[in-house]
Amino acid sequence: MRDIDKQPEACLEQAGYQPDYKRCQRIPGVWPVVSTALVSTYHRGPFHKADAFIAYLGIDVRVRESGKYTGQRKLTKKGNAEIRRLLFNGAMAGVRTAYWRDYYDRLRQRELSSTAAYVAVGRKIARIAFALMQDRSDFVPER
Repeated sequence: MRDIDKQPEACLEQAGYQPDYKRCQRIPGVWPVVSTALVSTYHRGPFHKADAFIAYLGIDVRVRESGKYTGQRKLTKKGNAEIRRLLFNGAMAGVRTAYWRDYYDRLRQRELSSTAAYVAVGRKIARIAFALMQDRSDFVPER
């Protein structure tokens, strides 16, 4: 199992993505598999904004409203389902830490379902990962 866990790290190191991998792993709730998925997705194309990265992952919200009609908001789910699943599981793990707990509780107080709150935390994790890789900066929880 340890050899299998080391294979993605070796591939990232060979590609020169090891610094981004380490940056993403410092985010609470992001373990090696999630970090590998985020880094490999980030380096697939030139994402100029976090919104483009979020849309590529398929965790952006589709709004259908016009005039007086207020539609239901849903995820577009246009991206890779496996990465969305990894972000969701990373959010579930991250909510157990003090860093994400307050954010999750605020979302629940706004009467979001637990699933919607986990998705929102996953989106936030993806945005932070994008910012860290874009700016080549380290994760600082106090910011």
